[in-house]
Amino acid sequence: MTVALIGLAVLLILAFLRIPIAFVMALVGFAGMAWVNSPTAALYNVGQTAFDAAINYELSVVPLFVLMGNFVARAHLAAELYNASNAFLGHRKGGLAMATVVACGGFSAICGSSLATAATMSKVAMPSMRRFGYADSLATGSIAAGGTLGILIPPSVLLVIYGILTQQSIGKLFAAGILPGLIGVLFYLFAVRYVTWRRPEAGPAGERQDWPQRFRALSSVWGVILLFALVMGGIYGGVFSPTEAAGIGAMGAFAFALLRGALSWRVLWEILEESVATTAMLFAVLIGALLFANFINFTDFPQALVRIAMQFQDTPWLVIAAILVIYILLGCVFESMSMILLTVPIFYPLIVQLGYDPIWFGIVVVVVTEISLITPPVGLNVFVLRGVLPDVSTGTIFKGVTPFWVADIFRLTLIVLVPWVSTWLATYVV
Repeated sequence: MTVALIGLAVLLILAFLRIPIAFVMALVGFAGMAWVNSPTAALYNVGQTAFDAAINYELSVVPLFVLMGNFVARAHLAAELYNASNAFLGHRKGGLAMATVVACGGFSAICGSSLATAATMSKVAMPSMRRFGYADSLATGSIAAGGTLGILIPPSVLLVIYGILTQQSIGKLFAAGILPGLIGVLFYLFAVRYVTWRRPEAGPAGERQDWPQRFRALSSVWGVILLFALVMGGIYGGVFSPTEAAGIGAMGAFAFALLRGALSWRVLWEILEESVATTAMLFAVLIGALLFANFINFTDFPQALVRIAMQFQDTPWLVIAAILVIYILLGCVFESMSMILLTVPIFYPLIVQLGYDPIWFGIVVVVVTEISLITPPVGLNVFVLRGVLPDVSTGTIFKGVTPFWVADIFRLTLIVLVPWVSTWLATYVV
């Protein structure tokens, strides 16, 4: 127990020193295993964990969904989604920001990456909002917050990782993420409305489009609908597994980009290179987290937490509240993938022991992780926008996202208090 606590303390200190989290978790996991067992066991743990991760069939879904997202980004579907959303919402106060949020939700349904969604939509939506005189805070806030939907609305890489770590159905997790994702879009629209109510000049109304223009814009997003229906419909209907769906989705996205003339040999090479780099980064973090989890599981720490949690059987909501507070605090320091991999092996046994639904808990974890993407000091979506828009200060972006993470707190509260919001659709998955 003492060794586990020391290991956690060392991990947090090294993370605060800005050492890459993948190496921090691997180093602490190796050193801890060597201490509680033997150096030989620690070396074996490194080799076996890396080998198991590399040959894990279920994990092949990760590079395939990454590849699918990169093909989709190059096919310019984000611009069409934004145009369609703008056609219906752009004439309202804050309408362009609302259109950005809706487009982010649609793009997330075929991308699965928050960072990619934020980076892509910043190039599509920011010029229009600046042209109509939107405040930089509202414009960047809507993009950064809308981008967080990428890790919840399926296909979601984080839900895949959670499903693999906890041996839960990835198809059920994908279904469970749909309704909370749509609620997230709705709450973000309320946040935009609140900002423009307080400061009408922050989001002037755009041009109103007639119904023929709206239908033309809507007809251009058939590719998004088709791809989403193909991938998710196949999973929900039991036609193919999530891994097979990822392969079909990647192939469909490739064909779509090819038919639209968005691919050349140079672009294809860039897509493959970017996909390999992203996959390598994800697997490095995953292997480091597994090494650390193996060390923690070898100690008495998980069992001690379960014994403590069982003392609150009559008031299990106190345990949930404590876990959520820990997640929010960790979100100020860790990025999303690291936080999931670090905490789920520790908290999952508590949830099961207290009788909570693991599918529900997976959605709760991802929603809390969404909040971490836009909260200081380490809001990754904020820093992605800062890199894409160097003329906008970090402080301005953090100011802009404040109403959105407040909306996320309300959504999190709803999901925690009303579990069927997450579990209802999952019950219909084969």
